[in-house]
Amino acid sequence: MSSPDKVTYEMRECIGILTLHDPPSNGLALPEFVPTDLFNQWISDISLKGLIIRGEGKNFSSGGRLEAIFNTGEDPDRLANLMSDGIALLQSIQDLEIPVIAAINRVCFGGGLEIALACHIRVASENALLAFPEVNHNLMPGMGGTFRLPKYTGFSNSARMILDGDTITASEARELGLVDHIAPKDRAFEHAWTLMRKMTHDRPVKVIRAIMTTLKNSAELPQDEAMIEETRLFYSLAQDEAIRRKTGEA
Repeated sequence: MSSPDKVTYEMRECIGILTLHDPPSNGLALPEFVPTDLFNQWISDISLKGLIIRGEGKNFSSGGRLEAIFNTGEDPDRLANLMSDGIALLQSIQDLEIPVIAAINRVCFGGGLEIALACHIRVASENALLAFPEVNHNLMPGMGGTFRLPKYTGFSNSARMILDGDTITASEARELGLVDHIAPKDRAFEHAWTLMRKMTHDRPVKVIRAIMTTLKNSAELPQDEAMIEETRLFYSLAQDEAIRRKTGEA
């Protein structure tokens, strides 16, 4: 289990802020960069409307620490368990029924990029650099990177990016579809905060969660099932709003 002192969490205006806290590079000692039970405790607040993940200081994250990876690799069972825990944590992030934004300043490599890919929206500062450098160490992404990256960049771009192992700029990442928004130099969090607040301020939690659920269903369920669930949630929200208006609630 990872050490909780390597991450911090706070909540502002119903928006959670999870910070990778091991500057300057915010490298990941373990794939499960925050204990999953602690993460679940943080996001269990029923008033939570969104989550922003960022790195402390100048960088987002340089990814997994090679020495720790190779040392653990000598024990296949332990490595398998650690990777499984990390994969489960990233899946938990992706499955959240609230919007999750990665605020990427400067370095976002390897496991750090896999964290960003598990988020629903990626904001990168104009001086951000992104890469999967694992191939340069005879490795490859191991926490969903090869699965998630092609969904945004396509097969050929993903193959080139992972096999090259080279860094790309924020503007290049935007052209590939890997990054959704570009912020001024070192201002990814501020941009992400403004974007998140615009999406969630004065929006009822139930509405936010219903919208995020239906968007996820569009990617995960057959069309007929997704449409049925969308209509069900629409009816539920319409009924709530009708009651609110009838009773004169604010």
